[in-house]
Amino acid sequence: MMISQADLHRAETVLELGPGTGIVTEIILENLAQDARFMALEINPAFATATRRRCPAADVVNGDAADARKHLAARGLNGTDVVISGLPWAAFPGSLQDRILSAVQDVLRPGGRFTTFAYVQGLLLPQARRFEKRLRARFPQVRKTPVVWRNLPPAFAYVATKS
Repeated sequence: MMISQADLHRAETVLELGPGTGIVTEIILENLAQDARFMALEINPAFATATRRRCPAADVVNGDAADARKHLAARGLNGTDVVISGLPWAAFPGSLQDRILSAVQDVLRPGGRFTTFAYVQGLLLPQARRFEKRLRARFPQVRKTPVVWRNLPPAFAYVATKS
């Protein structure tokens, strides 16, 4: 659901935050335009290695999502059309949510899309409510996809568009 909402076929540059073991990375790579650039940022070295093994064609950087601008610039990229995040937003304190959301806003080009997912049961957590509030304060257009009930646990995606 998250990938289907990202308009990957139109993107020249795509950034993934928190690929974990690369499950979503595989789907992103399958849906990219042939000449699109892709980079994944993973802070956990073991997960970065796992993603590289699973997706050898992917540019996987062991780095902090809050440093997205620096990592894109190192590749000669001045921004991105799409940011896809697998980060556990509800587990983050507000200050970290702010740092990463600021980085997303900084690198996302006008009209670009930011997609991330959340678990339905997590909506009860104060951190999850805080994340949604911060997301809506930063992006003029934020919507939720329908819940994917077959996902365990059930989840939905946020889709935010930068003006």
